[in-house]
Amino acid sequence: MDAAARLFSERGYHGTSMQHLGQALGLQRGSLYAHIGSKEELLFDVVNQGAERFLGMARHAASSGEPAAARLRALLVGHVSTAAQHLEASTVFLNEWRYLSPVPRAQIQAKRDLYETVVRRIISDGVAAGEFDPGVNVAMAGRLVLSAGNWIYTWYHPDGALSASAIGAELFDLILNGLAKEGPA
Repeated sequence: MDAAARLFSERGYHGTSMQHLGQALGLQRGSLYAHIGSKEELLFDVVNQGAERFLGMARHAASSGEPAAARLRALLVGHVSTAAQHLEASTVFLNEWRYLSPVPRAQIQAKRDLYETVVRRIISDGVAAGEFDPGVNVAMAGRLVLSAGNWIYTWYHPDGALSASAIGAELFDLILNGLAKEGPA
């Protein structure tokens, strides 16, 4: 699965052949079929593992019992950290899942929807508790949080100036506090 994640990340699902996978593993293309059913099954396995990683982290952050802002911060820091720790697999999860056939794609879409529901629930909790602006559009705020975390794979570098968790914390601070300075504009 690691080799598939790397190749799907580098070449894309459609740009990766069974021959590429075989070469990466030192196997003949035909020998691969003794280990996997199909290239799509391998894509599903990589994507599903990514979905489970993100969901597990989100459930943990959401169930902490902390105020909504702390849970949302933990979720975004966890999201960025998860993506950074599994950068190639996260790239595949975020980009290549749409190439699955309808039934497995629907399974992954359901997990993505569940993840977004967790984010929205935390934001809704914050609105209800008076932590967040009562006029906030919860759906839009959820998409903003997810978009901020999801694009990390395009620019994050492990040797960069900030760790993944520091990036997640900074993104959270920008989302929570915005760019406005204190006081009247």
